[in-house]
Amino acid sequence: MYKNFNEGMIEVITGPMFSGKSEELLKRIRTLEYAKLKPLVIKPEFDTRFSENEIVSRAGVKHKTHILKNINDVYFLLQEDKYKAVVIDEAHWFNEELVKVADDLANKGYLVIVAGLDQNYLREPFGPIPNLLAIAERVTKLQAICVKCQHAASTSFRKVAASEINLLGDFQEYEARCRKCHNAGQKEKLQKKV
Repeated sequence: MYKNFNEGMIEVITGPMFSGKSEELLKRIRTLEYAKLKPLVIKPEFDTRFSENEIVSRAGVKHKTHILKNINDVYFLLQEDKYKAVVIDEAHWFNEELVKVADDLANKGYLVIVAGLDQNYLREPFGPIPNLLAIAERVTKLQAICVKCQHAASTSFRKVAASEINLLGDFQEYEARCRKCHNAGQKEKLQKKV
C-alpha cells in the first residue's frame, strides 16, 4: 500500500459525515504499525466529540492521539521520536496552514495521511481539505448513505438552525444526504424562514 512513499507523499481521506473517514484512517494506522512504520497521530483540539485524547470511530475503534491547537506544533512532536508518518484526523478543523505543513512534511520524506470533511453543511469547500486534495498523491473520497432516499450521500446536511460554519455535532445536528435531498432540505429551510 505504501511501499513507494519513502520520498514523501500526502494522502487525503474525505467525504461527508457518517462515511467512515475515521474508520478508514484507523485502518491506515493499523497497517503502518504492522509494517513498523511508526505514525505520529494527531487531531485538532477543537474535536472533543467522542474523546479528548483518542481518534474514535463510530464502530468504537480507538487509537491514542496527540491533541494540537496549532498545526505547526507537529514539528515539536516529530523531534520526540523516529516517526515515519503523520496521521491527522478531523483535519478540516485546522486552518490553511495545514496545507503548507503537510506539503513540507511530505517534502521531508514523511507519509502524511489526512482525514476530514471537504465540504461544509452548505456544500461549500471546507477548511484546508480542498487545497490538500489538489496537492495529494492519493485521494480516497468516501460516501455515506442518504437518510432520506438511501442513495449514495456526499453531503453533510445540518438539521439544526445554526449559521456558524464550525459547529461540532453528530447525529442530532447532522445527517448524510445525497445532492438532491440536500438541496431539497436547504430549500425547505429557506421556506420556513419566510
